[in-house]
Amino acid sequence: MEKISENKSFGGLQTVWEHQSDICSCPMRFAVYTPPALADGSADKPVPVLWWLSGLTCTEENFTVKSGFQRYAAEHGLMVVAPDTSPRGTDLPGEHDAYDFGSGAGFYVNATQSPWLEHYNMYSYVTEELPDVVFNGIGGGDRERQGIFGHSMGGHGALVIALRERRAFKSLSAFSPIVAPSGVPWGEKAFSGYLGDNVDAWKEFDATELVKSGHYFAGDILIDQGTADQFLDEQLKPHLFEAACKEVDQPCTIRMQDGYDHSYFFIASFMADHMAHHAKALNG
Repeated sequence: MEKISENKSFGGLQTVWEHQSDICSCPMRFAVYTPPALADGSADKPVPVLWWLSGLTCTEENFTVKSGFQRYAAEHGLMVVAPDTSPRGTDLPGEHDAYDFGSGAGFYVNATQSPWLEHYNMYSYVTEELPDVVFNGIGGGDRERQGIFGHSMGGHGALVIALRERRAFKSLSAFSPIVAPSGVPWGEKAFSGYLGDNVDAWKEFDATELVKSGHYFAGDILIDQGTADQFLDEQLKPHLFEAACKEVDQPCTIRMQDGYDHSYFFIASFMADHMAHHAKALNG
């Protein structure tokens, strides 16, 4: 594991690392913010860990540079980990042809279709390999106190991972997530390419379908969605997830934020709320 960069921020350290991933069969980068108590060695016990998953076209850099989360992570004493969104350097046929498939669009699934299945295993990377790298290689994090959140494609990933791996996570939130990818253009394109034509396989990576089939998260799910989001009606459709949650009494708070779009300006505007949401569950 190689440290790519290190910057002091709000008393803590923002670092970026690269390692060779066995699951994705390529080098992968991830960012880690360690709060002041870990950075200066004064922590007397492991700190909670919050995972962030980014959206289409992003890397680990977008969130760390644009969201302003470090201030709140320092205040609440949270370690925050942000992986990349896709395998890198594989140069598969057609991998770089579109913004919503291939490069920057791993969709947090385990691909079953050629040529993607060797490298595009972001679900297992995020849930299995990277946690071991972080907890064993970086250190200082508490495996018993983990939360997860994300944006757009990353919001989809956070919802799906928390619902499927619910024993691992105590808090969950999302910004403008793709809540029902099986029925929207972004999801249909990604799922058909990575998973094939069997729509039953798609449901395993669809948050709305997971809730309908009995996957339950033990805690309130916070979702913020901008009303001026250019993707709201065609790609995001939060009302579908809201309806599924109501059917099974899954606690879920969806806040429609007037005039906000899909950008990091939106994310930064409500980052304090989301960090407090996670801190309440993880530090409580």
